[in-house]
Amino acid sequence: MEKLINKIPKFLFFTGKGGVGKTSMSCTISVSLALKGKKVLLISTDPASNLDEVLETPLSSSATKVKSIENLYAMNINPVVAAKEYKEKIVGPYRGILPKEAIQQMEEQLSGACTVEIAGFNEFSKYVGDESIINEYDHIVLDTAPTGHTLRLLELPSAWNDFIEHNSNGSSCLGPVSGLSDYKDLYDSVVENLKDESKTLLILVSRAERLSFIEASNASVELKNQGLTNQHLIINGVFTSNDNDEIAKAFEEKSKKAFEFLPTNLKNLEKTQIGFYPNGVVGIQSLKAIGQNEVAKEFENSSEELNEHLKTTLDNTLEFNELLENIEANKKGLIMTMGKGGVGKTTMASLIASQLAKRGHKVTLSTTDPAAHLEYITQENENLQIERIDPKVEIKRHVDNVIAKNEGILSDDDMDLLKEELSSPCIEEIAVFEAFANTVDRAKDRFIVLDTAPTGHTLLLLDASKAYHQEVLKNTKDDMSEALKNLLPRIKDEKFTKILLTSLAEATPTHEAQDLQEDLQRAQIKPYAWLVNRCFSLTNSSNNLICQKGLNELTYINKIKNELSNKTVLIPWVKEEITSTQDLENLIKIKK
Repeated sequence: MEKLINKIPKFLFFTGKGGVGKTSMSCTISVSLALKGKKVLLISTDPASNLDEVLETPLSSSATKVKSIENLYAMNINPVVAAKEYKEKIVGPYRGILPKEAIQQMEEQLSGACTVEIAGFNEFSKYVGDESIINEYDHIVLDTAPTGHTLRLLELPSAWNDFIEHNSNGSSCLGPVSGLSDYKDLYDSVVENLKDESKTLLILVSRAERLSFIEASNASVELKNQGLTNQHLIINGVFTSNDNDEIAKAFEEKSKKAFEFLPTNLKNLEKTQIGFYPNGVVGIQSLKAIGQNEVAKEFENSSEELNEHLKTTLDNTLEFNELLENIEANKKGLIMTMGKGGVGKTTMASLIASQLAKRGHKVTLSTTDPAAHLEYITQENENLQIERIDPKVEIKRHVDNVIAKNEGILSDDDMDLLKEELSSPCIEEIAVFEAFANTVDRAKDRFIVLDTAPTGHTLLLLDASKAYHQEVLKNTKDDMSEALKNLLPRIKDEKFTKILLTSLAEATPTHEAQDLQEDLQRAQIKPYAWLVNRCFSLTNSSNNLICQKGLNELTYINKIKNELSNKTVLIPWVKEEITSTQDLENLIKIKK
């Protein structure tokens, strides 16, 4: 860590998927810099930020001095609030002028993750582009970096005119850009500073897990292509143990094997490894300890304490077989596993599909997983079909169609902007939507299990588009397919559709799944149950650190079962890689 601290320039950006430790690492480095006498400003743009808790200081949307640490200031920027303000700035002038359906469609277009990112980018820009503010600090630390998509968008000339505001031919949810033209000079300064290696370092944060490495690798490539070439990799939570405990040895071995799959572009980066801290990182003392490379402390009786509290936590949770019995009661229907990347929703979908097939039901597992790693299941059960929707094929079809409609109509600059909109993260869901709707239609006489499903935002966006489309075509013979017409009513039908939110018993995955649940509820869709995956608390390990990890998990399990869901299923962490149906069954052997 000391080597990394000594090379940090003016600006420090962190990127990585939820739950890998961006906030704890940004706080650790900020504290370490402040202890060296540097004046530091730490900024979070996470809507569910726990920066206050980690730093033990109540924060606001302006710089606040952190308690007990000289020279360290921190603040929370809420991009969701900012996005709402920009939404009204765009939509407000059209109220009472455009039809209600058109206003509804505009509002939903401006409700996606891309909109929130742009709004957040605008809020923190002055701390990276305004010299009068920058000069107050030695270092400015941002715990969330903009994506390559956002940076590309801001460099396009048409992002600064009214194209998005008036375009109705395939635009995504990036409307706020058209309301930010007053900030062009500031944004130009921000992008210039981000690309300056002498001023900015990008920290990629990853876990010692194969999927996490792949995601970090993709982010590295995307941001390097946009000019953020000064990069460093932090591998967080690396577990080592001299314990003979079976689970501890297996956990350490899994981490070692993950390093064998480290992508080449990450191998070439300078790296910092951070050990396993079972209780997360909360409080100044913990942050100091990590900065000084101290190992996690063992506590007496952690195993006994875990066993004492575990029984109470297991009360009012469902065993997996109980969930299956509830699901199969209707003999058919749609099952969707939903959750953020890396929590195991594909594994959960595979487990449910294989178990329903084993019980004699006709089942189709539909996946958008390009790795196609589920073929072993089909070889073992004739009741199960696996279908793959190739996102690349569907995206190309969608993009080609939208571009063809606008060719020769839009200017070259506007066409460039449209193409960038069509590369946004929201587009994949929209592009595979038609194939998704056709698959759902077949759940009338069998079980359909989907491992990737559209969010509430995408459903509302497409439903708004459908309503507007029907209004335009009400006097024509054109019509939409029955599958598309019936999709949203079917998903809202709790008897027809069972949505299973997948999470981990950790802070960030729980917050992200909660946000996803609220997103679905905007579309009047209620998740059926929560699946809490990879629980160390259920492994019967006697290793001190793993038992501490298990105790920490109970906080989030209790929050989920008591506040967020009335059906909660806990899935244990297992030492085996999932390579067979038998490995899947090992996930559900735990008994209360």
